[in-house]
Order: sequence, then C-alpha cells, then structure tokens
Amino acid sequence: MTIDKPGPREVLVDTKACGICHSDLTVVNNDYGHPLPMVVGHEAAGVVAAVGSEVREFAVGDHVVACLMGFCGTCDRCLVGNRFLCRNPGFTQRAADASPRLSFEGTPVGQSADLGGFAEQMLLHEHNLVKVNVDIPLDRAALLGCGVITGAGAAINTASVRVGDTVAVIGCGGVGLSVLQGAALAGAQTIVAIDIKPEKLEMAKRFGATHVVNATDGDPVAAVHDLIGGGADHAFEALGTLKTSRQALDLVGPGGTAYMIGMQSPDATLELNPFLDLVLQKKSVRGVYMGSTDFRTEIPRYADLYLAGRFNLDDLVTERVSLWDVSDRLERLGKGTDAIRYVVTFP
Repeated sequence: MTIDKPGPREVLVDTKACGICHSDLTVVNNDYGHPLPMVVGHEAAGVVAAVGSEVREFAVGDHVVACLMGFCGTCDRCLVGNRFLCRNPGFTQRAADASPRLSFEGTPVGQSADLGGFAEQMLLHEHNLVKVNVDIPLDRAALLGCGVITGAGAAINTASVRVGDTVAVIGCGGVGLSVLQGAALAGAQTIVAIDIKPEKLEMAKRFGATHVVNATDGDPVAAVHDLIGGGADHAFEALGTLKTSRQALDLVGPGGTAYMIGMQSPDATLELNPFLDLVLQKKSVRGVYMGSTDFRTEIPRYADLYLAGRFNLDDLVTERVSLWDVSDRLERLGKGTDAIRYVVTFP
C-alpha cells in the first residue's frame, strides 16, 4: 500500500488501536455502494505523525480519536451544533480529480467511512478527528469513535432519557452496553437488558441494567411488560435484525418510542401498521445515527469521565489482537461470538 502525503487540511495518524465493530462485518458482507478495493475499520485512535499546511487544530504528537462523522462546519446544521446532520458529508473526501490518499500498485484504494482503521497509518481530513487526553489508553479511546458514542448518545441525546424513565435495550454488545450506561448516567429508574447469552446479561448489570431478560426463556416482550407495567418509555434495538426491530416497537407503552440503532442489510424492510402501531398507541419510531453526537465535544467528555472512574470502557475490551487476526475475528463475529469488542493494537 502507498499512502500519500497530507493535503493542506489533512492529518497523517499512526494508528495505535482500532475496534472490530460488527458493522465492519456488515460492510464486508453487503454492497453499500463502496468502491473496491477498500481498507475497512472505523473505530480507531492513534498519534498524529504529520499535518497539512493549513491544519491548526492538531500537532505532531497529539493523541486523537477518528470518527466517521466528517463535517463541513458551514452548513445550517453544523452552525447550530448538529454536525452529525451535516448536509455535506463528502466535504472531508478528496476531490475526484485529486490523487488518491491510498493506492496499491497504481490502483486507488478506498477508506471505509473515510477512515480505514485496519492499517498502520490513516490519512484523514482534520474534520474526522478529535484530540483526547493523553492519559486515556488508546485501546480504550478507540471505542469512543463509534460504539460508545452511538449507544450512550442514543440514550442521552436522541432519546433524552430523563430521571425516572423506563428503558429496554435489545442486544448487549458494545453498543447495547453503552446504551445501558448512557441511560444510567441520565438517571433512568428501570433499565432492562435483553439478550440470549447469559454472559452478556451478567455484563449488562455492570453497565447499569437493573433487570435482565434472557430471550430464550420465553417472550421477551411479555417479560418486559411484566417488569414495567404498560411498557417502557424507550426501547433501543442494538442488534440489527427485523425481528428485534419489531420487538422494540412492541416493548414500549403508549407514547413510547422505539429507537433503531443496529445496522441492517440494504434490502431490509420493517412492516408496521401506521394507524394501529403508531397513531392509535401514540408510539414513535426513530432512527439513531451515531447517537446524535457532536463528537468534537462529547468524545473528550467521555474520555474525561473514564479517567474520573465514572464511565466504564475497560470491560468493553474482550481481547487485544494483531492486524493479522482481523479476518478471523470478523468470522467469529459472524458466528455469534460472546465477545464484546476485539481491539486491534499496533506496537
């Protein structure tokens, strides 16, 4: 692989860690329109190795977390603080007629989510990066770039969970556990974790779950309604299946909202009755993109909460692996491993 020199607003990063997210597997197995060949990996952190001539926010030696939510900074969404809704998501890419950032024997190579974290170096636009406290280990900091902010942000930002609310979370992987932790931080009174693996349900208790439901023991919807009379205020789907998406809507009571977080295949279609499911029961369905997070302000905040002992990142890391283990660990994810997060680390 050949990596180009940084352009005026680009930053070259020595990758130190990159989480293996289930959505990496989804991208590998489905056609989302990404041109191939492509470097996968999007949950990465590292140290700045070089900066372009116009970069002012970063300097060599800075510890940084990469995030796929590149932004322009000038559209109406960015100007009011909603950079996750940027109207110009291609702003951080190089122009079509420019030399590629990555190439192999003269062939341009793409970067998944404009990042490409499964590599020893990343060449990124400065608007895909944020500085973090140098005291946070980078194998923990990397998780803040996707799974953690998606989950915790879904509860805190998208759902605006309040003190005393009731919450149900389907799926206790990295994202689901982060939803639990975000709901607990926000003050939810009852937090129900749903999964089929006892080990993950035990883990859920360490992330804020007040109750756990094993979906193999019976109807999880009925179990949640027994625990929360009338259904939950908020239900979060963090697996990415049509069955659990429908369950999320059934988990909430009148006036409740189901939040769709899990990444689905491009041809997935969720069936619902607009009148019976939504109008009559006054329910809502919302999509969650990256936890509605302003990553430039919130990733450093979560890093500081971790360093203060108030936010659990340590238990999210199941195993640290090498770059050469990525294909094997992706295969394990496809078979339904008990792992929360495999993290690629670079010497």
